[in-house]
Amino acid sequence: MCGIVGYIGRRDAVPVLLEGLRSLEYRGYDSAGLAVIRRNRLQVTKTAGRVSDLRDRVDGRSRAPVGIGHTRWATHGEPNEVNAHPHTDAEGRIAVVHNGIIENAEQLRDALTDRGVKLVSDTDTEALAHMIAAEAERAASLEEAVRRALRHVEGTYGLVVLDVRHPGELVVARNGSPIVVGVGEAEMFVASDVAALVRYTKQVVYLEDAEMATVRATDFRTLPIDESGRRAAGSTVPTTVEAEAGDYELGPYQDFMRKEIHEQPEALRRALRGRLDDRFATARLGGIDLDARQLRSIRQVKFLGCGSAYYAGQMGALLVEELARIPSDAEPASEFRYRNPVVDPDTLYVAVSQSGETLDTLMAVQELKRKGGQVIGAVNVVGSAIGRECGSGVFLHAGPEIAVASTKALTNMAATFAMLALLLGRVRDLSAAAGQRIVAGLRALPGQMEEVLAAEPKIAEVARRFAAAEHMFFIGRVRGWPVAREGAQKLKEVSYVHAEAYQAAELKHGPLALINSSMPSVVVVPADELLGKHVSTIEQIRARGGPVIAVTSAGLPPSLADAVIGVPRGEPELEPLLLNIPLQLLAYHVAATLGRDIDKPRNLAKSVTVELVQGQQVRFGRAAGKRLLAPHDFAGRGAARAPALGELADHLQPASVLVLAACLAEPG
Repeated sequence: MCGIVGYIGRRDAVPVLLEGLRSLEYRGYDSAGLAVIRRNRLQVTKTAGRVSDLRDRVDGRSRAPVGIGHTRWATHGEPNEVNAHPHTDAEGRIAVVHNGIIENAEQLRDALTDRGVKLVSDTDTEALAHMIAAEAERAASLEEAVRRALRHVEGTYGLVVLDVRHPGELVVARNGSPIVVGVGEAEMFVASDVAALVRYTKQVVYLEDAEMATVRATDFRTLPIDESGRRAAGSTVPTTVEAEAGDYELGPYQDFMRKEIHEQPEALRRALRGRLDDRFATARLGGIDLDARQLRSIRQVKFLGCGSAYYAGQMGALLVEELARIPSDAEPASEFRYRNPVVDPDTLYVAVSQSGETLDTLMAVQELKRKGGQVIGAVNVVGSAIGRECGSGVFLHAGPEIAVASTKALTNMAATFAMLALLLGRVRDLSAAAGQRIVAGLRALPGQMEEVLAAEPKIAEVARRFAAAEHMFFIGRVRGWPVAREGAQKLKEVSYVHAEAYQAAELKHGPLALINSSMPSVVVVPADELLGKHVSTIEQIRARGGPVIAVTSAGLPPSLADAVIGVPRGEPELEPLLLNIPLQLLAYHVAATLGRDIDKPRNLAKSVTVELVQGQQVRFGRAAGKRLLAPHDFAGRGAARAPALGELADHLQPASVLVLAACLAEPG
């Protein structure tokens, strides 16, 4: 939800903390702060502004070998300096930074107040600082004090604790919110995201859920928060991060989204490297860990993801059916986890997530494993929760994706599913000649993508022509349908222009009533056996006065539509990967024309955590826009709203109540 950085070692902590926080700015935040130990005293600096404002306030006159920092999106309490992290106890002994939400914060705060503790902020995190300080007076170590305090906490957290009386260590803990330990030489780092670490170290350890660690300059040790817990043997061995510090810099680009759109050819080359087998005209996906006999036993494939990952799964389902002739479909992981699914042991489930931390998808994986399902992961972050939970799968190799709107990760997801489809097809009835055709088509894709990107000025001009439209349709058929859905999503999330995707044949069953001169339609036209039907769709729309933007590999004449955006012709099964890129650029340039904050669209999240409110699951996000409501907003303090929400709760799922509350509080 926010950004965490911690440091202990031989350097001055302040520059490391500030640089780490700057690296996490892309996540979005409304306040920032840090705490260091200098001359046996805790020094805390906070601001309701940006990291640059924090830098101006920090006292840098003497070195501090240990410290913690934080960027915050408000959940409990307004975005001001008092509510900014780090939070401390009354004596200034303990400092805490925290991501996540403590669901029983009101009860904890009330208990502290009853004991005479004066709370100065409106946050859930401040309660942690006071609780840990109280336990520290009785416990033999800071580690034990944190563990005892967390026994009383319900909710999600990634936290780092600093203690003036134990200046040689940091204590960290994770439950539902990522925490990474970076291993250096005589120095150690802690962060919520490797983006804050890669400038200093490539060796990292990802904490598991319900796990804590004590971190010193020369070593660290992990242990379960619950004494009865166990950690898998060997899992504390550091893994090497592929990312470079430059991956988190804009370079010559104004926005990460545009940078990542242009990184797609090279990202795809990484995903394909070493995985295409010319000799047997197939793909090698060693991480799946299934032999030919096991692959042949698969009777169905189901892709599970959220948002763009779900649409990539739809592309994958079509590829599997076309190449392997295995029944396949895709489903939103957020729906799968709630509907008590029938789990077939002969079905291969593929859990898809860029971050590898998407909680809806993670919970779906856990449900599948509980019911004996066969599930693999497709993730872009080594050591992520979904990757660890699945145990086997495919790494996407897209590189760090900073913008909230997924581009290069989606492309690599679809390409990975094409390789999976090829692999499944070749152990069945897909001929060697057909396999060679797909292998050659995959190899050609990066160069063809570069041709599409070279046409960006033309696409930008089309975007400027239609940027004033308040609504757009995205139309596709069969292979073009998931492309249309993803295109509509991209336009909505970065430009805030209302967009809907429809299957072409469904237009005449209702949506045509909305077609008029102010409603542009983006029609996805692959060069396939349905070309005549695609042209018919365009003619239906134009006959009713609707402007048409055709995105096509079929070489359509310019006169057929109001704007024609061409892409190179590829292998028919693979053309969705090419047709998707102009839609990314269209969304980007519409948003740029309208002056949107492209990398951090309002109200959206890059990754998601799970909350419990009175025993019920509710989703909260790592906010990239305005703050998300928390239990604190409508329980305890929101007494005036509680009865109405309580009545609604009798009829709606808790997540629905949360969404309604958010809409009421954040109109528009």
